[in-house]
Amino acid sequence: MTVAPDFFETEPRNWRARLAASVEVMRELSRYSDPQEMYAVFARRMSQLFPVSRQLTISRRGLNSPQYRVTRFNLWREQVNPWKDHDRLPIHDGGLLAELVYADQPRVLEDVAFEPDDPALAYLEGQRSILAIPHFDQGIAQSVVILAREEANAFPRDRIADLVLLSNLFGRATQTLVLSQAVKEAYDAVDYELRTIADIQKSLLPPRVPQIPGLDIAVHYQTAKRAGGDYYDFFPLPEGRLGVLIADASGHGAPAAVLMAIAHSIAHTRPDPPIRPGELLTHLNAHLTRHYTRQTGNFMTAFYAVLDPQGGTVSYASAGHNPPRLVRSADGVKLTLNRAQRLPLGIKPDEQYPEQVVPLQLGDQVVFFTDGVIEAVNADGDVFGSDRLDSTLPESVETAEQLMLSILRKFKAFTAGVPIADDRTIVAVKCVCQHAQAGNMDSSRQSL
Repeated sequence: MTVAPDFFETEPRNWRARLAASVEVMRELSRYSDPQEMYAVFARRMSQLFPVSRQLTISRRGLNSPQYRVTRFNLWREQVNPWKDHDRLPIHDGGLLAELVYADQPRVLEDVAFEPDDPALAYLEGQRSILAIPHFDQGIAQSVVILAREEANAFPRDRIADLVLLSNLFGRATQTLVLSQAVKEAYDAVDYELRTIADIQKSLLPPRVPQIPGLDIAVHYQTAKRAGGDYYDFFPLPEGRLGVLIADASGHGAPAAVLMAIAHSIAHTRPDPPIRPGELLTHLNAHLTRHYTRQTGNFMTAFYAVLDPQGGTVSYASAGHNPPRLVRSADGVKLTLNRAQRLPLGIKPDEQYPEQVVPLQLGDQVVFFTDGVIEAVNADGDVFGSDRLDSTLPESVETAEQLMLSILRKFKAFTAGVPIADDRTIVAVKCVCQHAQAGNMDSSRQSL
């Protein structure tokens, strides 16, 4: 069995043995991430390399002179975790240890004698040599490691500088682990809260697409974080009509999700069914602005459309939202629904939202989306953009799901390998009602 070299001995030692011992200590310490476990290993190894009869650590953190707290003592049968259970650790007042912890300097006592009432006697009785190693934090010795031996003049001065450096480096390493552990615990707590918010948010979204005669619907919804600010909703209305609401709260994560939840609550507690698009957006805006967004500066873009497959119309209003696309089945012309744009919700309390009405024909496709779609970038930094979105829209498909797959196939190929930076929502609707009116609109118009 190889005996570890005593680094306190003044006689020349085999440098290879000393190097091997140091490397082995560092190797073992590197296997631990818990600061308490790491300290236990360090203390055991140091007791082999720097054998002493007493070792304790005292701290002044959070105390006033001449008070100090004993955080570690090698003769305690039960070691207390000073980072988590410091209230269980004893506090003393005055004496030699108070002098050492408030000195802010290393100290060597070569033949010490204690006063009878000195609290240090409980830890250092019978010890004659004492080495005090301060551990600095922000330039102040917040704690001090005390090493003691029973014989006088036991600490060679040519070893002290190395020991002070080694001890402080280890102290900084454990402090970093403590901070990392605290950050991880805080992150886990925040992550749990975000997962809870995300679950609540998902419960506010429609559990399934509505089954409306004459309309085929598909949805794609993806948040950039656990919770997001994109919002879509469906409102089955009298006479076979369907309201489609799509919105995007400013910001990301939990704040945006909260604003989304508030908008959902306002929309669903309105006493009258949201038949008129302009009336719904005016109602949402008034409540958001007066009660929620004026103090925070948050806002929300929104687009609300009422599709009437029996009557053959789409009525809509927009609050600063990206205009949806309407693809005509007769000739494949792609129309932009941008004739009713007003300010986003939550900015001006008395803003009024007018609406537009356009014909809806058999086979027509309507695609609603948020800006996370057209503002997505590829690996080269190119933006997906409105033109690329238009190019993904086929002139004719059998179902809304096929329409959605056509969009996503090209979109995912464009953004491959790039992390999602913003929430993405797409709602695709295809008119399949045989009673949809052909309409008398000039399909050559590119915006409606």
